[in-house]
Amino acid sequence: MSRNDERFLKTKIICTIGPASWDPASLEALCEAGMDVARLNMSHSEPDQVRALAGQIRDCAARSGRPVALLVDLQGAKIRVGRLPEPLHLSSGSRVALVPAADARVGDLPVTYADLAADLSPGDRVLLSDGQIELKVRQVSPPRVEAEVVIGGSLLSGKGVNLPGVSLRAPSLTEKDLGDIDLALEIGAEYVALSFVRSAENVLDLRKRLTEDVLVLAKIEKDQALRELEPILEASDAVMVARGDLGTELPFEQVPLAQKRIVRRANRRYRPVVIATQMLESMIEHPNPTRAEVSDVANAILDGTDAVLLSAETAIGRFPVESVRALTRVIREVESTSGVLPAGPPYDVPTSPPAGEPASTELAVACATLEAVRALGAPAIVTFTRSGFTARVVSSRRPPVPILAVTDTVKVQRQLSLVWGVLPVLCQTEPTHADMWEIAGAELLRRGLAGRGDRIVVTAGVPFHVRGTTNMVRIETL
Repeated sequence: MSRNDERFLKTKIICTIGPASWDPASLEALCEAGMDVARLNMSHSEPDQVRALAGQIRDCAARSGRPVALLVDLQGAKIRVGRLPEPLHLSSGSRVALVPAADARVGDLPVTYADLAADLSPGDRVLLSDGQIELKVRQVSPPRVEAEVVIGGSLLSGKGVNLPGVSLRAPSLTEKDLGDIDLALEIGAEYVALSFVRSAENVLDLRKRLTEDVLVLAKIEKDQALRELEPILEASDAVMVARGDLGTELPFEQVPLAQKRIVRRANRRYRPVVIATQMLESMIEHPNPTRAEVSDVANAILDGTDAVLLSAETAIGRFPVESVRALTRVIREVESTSGVLPAGPPYDVPTSPPAGEPASTELAVACATLEAVRALGAPAIVTFTRSGFTARVVSSRRPPVPILAVTDTVKVQRQLSLVWGVLPVLCQTEPTHADMWEIAGAELLRRGLAGRGDRIVVTAGVPFHVRGTTNMVRIETL
């Protein structure tokens, strides 16, 4: 067991694995530094490479004693600029024709989306290269879209195309995604992330292709997803605030409040939420973060995020392990001092259900658990959970003490590595209440989270073998 496990952090860390971190020594160092979830970005990964990486990550996690989860991030239906023979310079005020790559002629701007003309109308905005170039649609003559250059620039092949405010009819899963879903099942991934979610139906389409024990993480990166946020949350197991494309689809000044809104609503619905993109961007090249990045991470924690995600910092950066260590320093500082800050998220999460929704048994149990912790001065909460649901519900209320979640499946143990405040522990015998309490008590004592004679609040679903039931609170004495 590494010393990092003993210094329990409530906010979790997701690392994207890439050339800078995929050798065994680097993976081992990331686990030791505090990685809770390993993200495999299918936009930049080959199947054989993913198979090998998954095995290496499992081995490193086992050696470090951390139940690291695997997150397979599907590429999704990203629209991109097609192949250009050379950089295309677009001057403000000029005209350009956007045409599906198969129909493009010399001088056209090829795109990878065949139905572009069917979805666009005069007046629509088209953003290229992460929003650096802006076009306005003037005329649509299928398959061609004539547009005026509003903000010019030099354009390269493969750059992203964003259509803010446009409802796309493209399928949410590409042929590549379907193959990558099979690969995710093959390697036993705990989470599969769906890119460019537009509706709950997109999430449900992915879910029906997965086994029941794999959780779906919906990436909120389109303004259309913001408009459909509640049904997307209902259909998903977790969500990600993907600020890269979201910051292109929205005016940049709207992103901070959009982030807070997504986090708040995810907390209310017991959905773990991840904040991603440019968390420590400068550490791709430098050994220390900027003060603005430190503030960004701290505010994400105070907003109520379950986890923060490192992308290029750990995938291709010069300082992948240092980036994780920097995150742990910020998380530890914020979590150690947040109790003296003015009341605010995540510590004032409402204990009533979302507007218009009936009260639920699980919410009542979670609220009773928090009240018992406060009344007794309990140093920890213990949950017995088969699916992870009980632990997620209690976590969503953001209790002031650690949540020790005892489960009888390795997959759920790893899945709970993503969830705020949860320390997942495996019960390797046929679970009974007595056995699970014995394991929980020993773990609390071993980690120094509680002492003999302390009263511990225990919550569970009864009967234990029924998924999604959280209906019991009891007090145990160590």
